[in-house]
Amino acid sequence: MELKQILLDDFKDAMKNKDVIKKQTVTMVRAAILSHEKNNKVVLDDAGIIDIVVSECKKRREALKEFEKAGREDLVGQTEEELNVLMKYLPEQLSEEEVEKEITAAIKQLNVSGIKEMGKVMAAVMPKLKGKADGSLISALVKKHLTT
Repeated sequence: MELKQILLDDFKDAMKNKDVIKKQTVTMVRAAILSHEKNNKVVLDDAGIIDIVVSECKKRREALKEFEKAGREDLVGQTEEELNVLMKYLPEQLSEEEVEKEITAAIKQLNVSGIKEMGKVMAAVMPKLKGKADGSLISALVKKHLTT
């Protein structure tokens, strides 16, 4: 089933079940998709929708850090729930070990040695891992492998 249809079905289910967090989160994702399609005059496929969901997840993770610093437990809980809803629309997330395997394979294939060549490694692994792992995790692991 197409991701847009899944989002619409989940929206309807959230309305029926009076699940406010899920309804708001799905509405936000659908609005972001519609906005992107109108602004760029395109119709997004599942890969494009996954990009938007990844972007929304990133926003939630950043907000979560800020809410935790500020001690706003009410917003922390809500943001975690929103993040859980969003994660359902992403492909299965890879473990840290699986991400490391991809990174080490790319480093060997590209024959890079220093941190100055981090961009090359990131360019090689990001398309493979897009939506399957958090970008900040990938970046941190690439740095770790290139500095050791």
